[in-house]
Amino acid sequence: MTIEPGKKAPDFTATTDGGGKVKLSDFKGKNVILYFYPKDDTPGCTKEACGFRDAKPNFSKAKAVVLGVSKDSVARHDKFRDKYDLNFPLLSDEDGKICEKYGTWIEKSLYGRKYMGIDRATFLIDGNGVIRNVWRKVKVPGHVDEVLTALKAL
Repeated sequence: MTIEPGKKAPDFTATTDGGGKVKLSDFKGKNVILYFYPKDDTPGCTKEACGFRDAKPNFSKAKAVVLGVSKDSVARHDKFRDKYDLNFPLLSDEDGKICEKYGTWIEKSLYGRKYMGIDRATFLIDGNGVIRNVWRKVKVPGHVDEVLTALKAL
């Protein structure tokens, strides 16, 4: 299945920081910002998470929830959340099933070495579960503002 605007977002169930469970379909009627990031507590991922944290009041005004997804464990998510006072759920995708559904588990290359990793990507999903916008290979500076602008345009 290709993930693109206009298609139904694949549903999933995930464990969150704090040991809770969440299903995408639980958010019916709300816009969802679903963002995938490589690893907790690394420079780019921290900057991105803190950007979403700081903009949460703006997302809330637009009836949107933010969900961060990585393959980190719940315990790592708990530490990351507490260290940076993150105010939205972090979803643990240790088995990679959510990444697979959204096409974010890709081959990467660093200094000529090939490896598998998470493509930094964000999906804007409307209250009916339809994908409205997709950002792939996200560059962190300015990204949160881009997402907020797209959200306000819905």
